[in-house]
Amino acid sequence: MTESENVAGDERAAGASAGSENEAEGANATEPAKRPKIRIIAKPAVTPDAPADSMWELIGGRTTFEKLVREFYVGVATDEVLLPMYPEQPDLEGAIQRLTGFLEQYWGGPNTYSQERGHPRLRQRHMPFKVNPDARDRWLHHMRNALDTLELPPLYDAEMWAYLDRAAHAMVNTFDE
Repeated sequence: MTESENVAGDERAAGASAGSENEAEGANATEPAKRPKIRIIAKPAVTPDAPADSMWELIGGRTTFEKLVREFYVGVATDEVLLPMYPEQPDLEGAIQRLTGFLEQYWGGPNTYSQERGHPRLRQRHMPFKVNPDARDRWLHHMRNALDTLELPPLYDAEMWAYLDRAAHAMVNTFDE
């Protein structure tokens, strides 16, 4: 135990015994209770054995995100509603690179996406396309299948899925069929 921790512990102990004496003497209930002074000892946030800093690092970096996105586009390539939204189709490589870059940046990886394309402006970029609840649900279906192939630990899977689900709902720009 460090000297600072000992001091904090001693002060807590002193405060506790003072409180006991006051109670024994029947201290006036209207007087504010004296609280012991406690020193908070800050420890560095990053230690040699600390986990990686970002979700991007935790789940495997570029390799993992590219696997996710490539698997997602396997589903998109056969989807009669989503595929027409990709002007470059049937070549989806540009879309694969853009989505991979965006997700990498969002989850703490390199900011290449913004360097190459500027601010993500997701809703604005999706406005030219009819993104209705059916398209959203299809997108989520293919993304869920892709995410499952990563076999992430449950906490990481849930964190990623929560974001993807919110993002998909935010992209809906029409309720027309």
